[in-house]
Amino acid sequence: METIEHKTVHVNGINMHVAEKGQGPVVLFLHGFPELWYTWRHQILSLSSKGYRCVAPDLRGYGDTDAPSSVSTYTCFHIVGDIVALIHSLGVDQVFLVAHDWGAIIGWYLCMFRPDTVKAYVCLSVPLFPRNPNVKPVDSMRALYGDDFYICRFQEPGKQEAEFAKAKTEDVIKNVFCNRNTGPPILPKQAGMPSNNPPDTSAIPLPTWFTQQDLAYFASKFEKTGFTGPLNYYRNMNLNWELTAAWTGVQIKVPVKFITGDLDMVYTLLGTKQYIESGAFKREVPNLQDVVVQPGVAHFNNQEAAVDVTNHIYEFIQKF
Repeated sequence: METIEHKTVHVNGINMHVAEKGQGPVVLFLHGFPELWYTWRHQILSLSSKGYRCVAPDLRGYGDTDAPSSVSTYTCFHIVGDIVALIHSLGVDQVFLVAHDWGAIIGWYLCMFRPDTVKAYVCLSVPLFPRNPNVKPVDSMRALYGDDFYICRFQEPGKQEAEFAKAKTEDVIKNVFCNRNTGPPILPKQAGMPSNNPPDTSAIPLPTWFTQQDLAYFASKFEKTGFTGPLNYYRNMNLNWELTAAWTGVQIKVPVKFITGDLDMVYTLLGTKQYIESGAFKREVPNLQDVVVQPGVAHFNNQEAAVDVTNHIYEFIQKF
């Protein structure tokens, strides 16, 4: 890990922390919630040894990157603006894109707004969900799962941060990373963490793929920055829906490989499995070249099944 270089670049009006290693075609990694550049540690070390320049930022609001205070500065346009400026700072016109969770959502927006910057996209966990012109996404989730569904509970500024503050940051991170429940994450009022997990996180053993050192690194960064920046992504979901009305019905034309675990809650909720299997996903992404469903793997597949994910990435991007 000490061979990974770290730097700060000024992009789109903010200072962004970037981890980088290797020479060659750029592979740009975008992390999700509640993660950091560090979620890609295995892929960075492996792919950089295979002739690629691996670049992984802390996204806006995370880790050592600036966290603007206004909720409205975390829209899809702001985040994609950061990424486009980062790509330009690397001195290249196009990148191989690899993204997970919220990073995957931003990845779809990047492919939608600036497909010229993406050679090919390896998407983990979150497929492209087409914009429904008749209902806002948070409203739809509330209708499906109720007010205590985690995304619904994240909407009020300051509220979830206060709930998280009742627990140790390390416990919050551990709870999220170790959760393998495939049902909807429910956050009852006055509870800082999902009700489908044991309240005492000391009773949750760390999996083999996530060490105490890994946990301590994530916790150290979130103790410094808090969770407001990351939660602001969720607070802009309905606003993103309003801002992207002009892109309703637009297909993603870049080459795509999609990888998920069959225990990933994104795969098991929201009709995602049926959406993928029915061919509807392929209709939205006509150049979707492969769908990989990893048996027995949950949401954080880039860490839990790191070698398998890395091999899939390498197999795909070396075609281009």
